[in-house]
Amino acid sequence: MELLSALSLGELALSFSRVPLFPVFDLSYFIVSILYLKYEPGAVELSRRHPMASWLCAMLHCFGSYILADLLLGEPLIDSFGNNSSILLASAVWYLVFFCPLDLFYKCVCFLPVKLIFVAMKEVVRVRKIAVGIHHAHHHYHHGWFVMIATGWVKGSGVALMSNFEQLLRGVWKPETNQILHMSFPTKASLYGAVLFTLQQTRWLPVSKASLIFIFTLFMVSCKVLLTATHSHSSPFDVLEAYVCPVLFGMAWGGNHHHDNHGGSLSSALPAKSKEELSEGSKKKKTKKMD
Repeated sequence: MELLSALSLGELALSFSRVPLFPVFDLSYFIVSILYLKYEPGAVELSRRHPMASWLCAMLHCFGSYILADLLLGEPLIDSFGNNSSILLASAVWYLVFFCPLDLFYKCVCFLPVKLIFVAMKEVVRVRKIAVGIHHAHHHYHHGWFVMIATGWVKGSGVALMSNFEQLLRGVWKPETNQILHMSFPTKASLYGAVLFTLQQTRWLPVSKASLIFIFTLFMVSCKVLLTATHSHSSPFDVLEAYVCPVLFGMAWGGNHHHDNHGGSLSSALPAKSKEELSEGSKKKKTKKMD
């Protein structure tokens, strides 16, 4: 009975890994990616004043991972725009999200139950891209573990890793938002997933690729849907990192993330003596103004 259940699970994983992504899953990926672009401050105004720049930003959100992977592997960057169907589909989504009358399309896809479905389908695409990226890198570098991990990582979170460049297209420069410094859950998960798929590709992990895709997709879908439904920006890895990182690195990974995001004041970074001097100086200024 256990053998039959194992066989059925293996067949399910194999069938799942063969499900085509285009057009349904890719459509969901484009919708969620361009929604995140519209959430950015000033993105709507940019689409009205500079539609071409807005369209380029949308294409980076949709195809940034392919561009970075081609850059790493020394392949033509323009190859990412060689699929006319994908470009047209992403462009149609961009137009509907930003220019649909009465924002009807935007309101429909932002309705939480609908959005959760799209978010789940986007994670299916993410995991598949990580697996395909590592297989592609393995074809060029059979023993290049770090090349495979890097390629799988950028395939899974390319748009996040090149977010500063995308911001420049919108006329914004915020180096403090660098994903290398402050990794979000999808960026971390893509890195850990790239490590797992690299171990599987080099046969150090005794599990089939189809099974790993199925299991890791379930994990990503469950976590991302839960985080989106609860409007949470935390990471399921925080608990594990809180125990492991102090042992390995002497402090928690991203321990200053909360402080940096909220823009800690100068006085919070100064010793107690300096704080007292600042407070005394401010008191003197107040007395002068009163005089």
